[in-house]
Amino acid sequence: MVTPTVRGFERPDEVRTFERGRLEIIHLGDLALERLTQEPGWHWAEHVGPITGTKSCQSHHLGFVISGRAHVVMDDGSEMDLVPGAAIEIPPGHDAWVVGDEPHVTLEFSGVRSWARAPDWSDEAIVSTILVTDIVSSTQMAERLGDSAWRELLAEHHGDVRRVLERYGGTEVKTTGDGVLATFPSAVRAVQAGLAIRDDSATRGLSIRTGVHTGEVARSVDDIRGLAVHVAARIMAPAEPDEVLVSATTHDLAEAAEVTYRDRGSHVLKGVSGTRQVFSVELIAS
Repeated sequence: MVTPTVRGFERPDEVRTFERGRLEIIHLGDLALERLTQEPGWHWAEHVGPITGTKSCQSHHLGFVISGRAHVVMDDGSEMDLVPGAAIEIPPGHDAWVVGDEPHVTLEFSGVRSWARAPDWSDEAIVSTILVTDIVSSTQMAERLGDSAWRELLAEHHGDVRRVLERYGGTEVKTTGDGVLATFPSAVRAVQAGLAIRDDSATRGLSIRTGVHTGEVARSVDDIRGLAVHVAARIMAPAEPDEVLVSATTHDLAEAAEVTYRDRGSHVLKGVSGTRQVFSVELIAS
């Protein structure tokens, strides 16, 4: 039985401070609610980037602006203002700074639990099936639709993807611009999820490339790393629009996925030694 919980930020479970900023976290069951306060003069590149060691913020922010104003610039050059009363979703890959003389305060449901701290990588590697997606011709589509319509379509697409991940037991690691990086404990479920993401995307007029590979990864709170991650991304690269490509390792582990496969031959993958056998996931087996 779930017990009702009422909490306030007067006694947060965790407080994290950084130059010109403060993060307070309270836990509500399996969820966390975060209040992020950034003082006038705060700039991610100057005050947080040196801590995380990344060129831009790689957190996926989802929340609500309480007060103050900030400006966000995405890695692709698109920009947005965060104003009081705005509900926000900001994908990974952005810089931001406070505008004006008032502190910028947000309530967030995701994106800052591991924010403003160096990655804490686990020393134990685990075997996972990694799924990577990418929207075909996204730049051209964004130009055709305009920034506002494109952001709305992308938010809807990411919502579709998250519902698929929940259905098949996948875990979202992060969004990658217009794509997603996710892990699965089962190769079969990863393949099935790849097909479902492709089909759901088609209903919104989007074509998706997907790469799937199974291997060892190291984890932090909100990221994964290891050769297997790079292999999955490189396997995705030669995929045709709406094609799901899998490695030989995933192919052998996902024989029970009730699909058929087409051998796409051996490929030299950029940055990966040797050649890798790649298979295209075809129709559901009859």
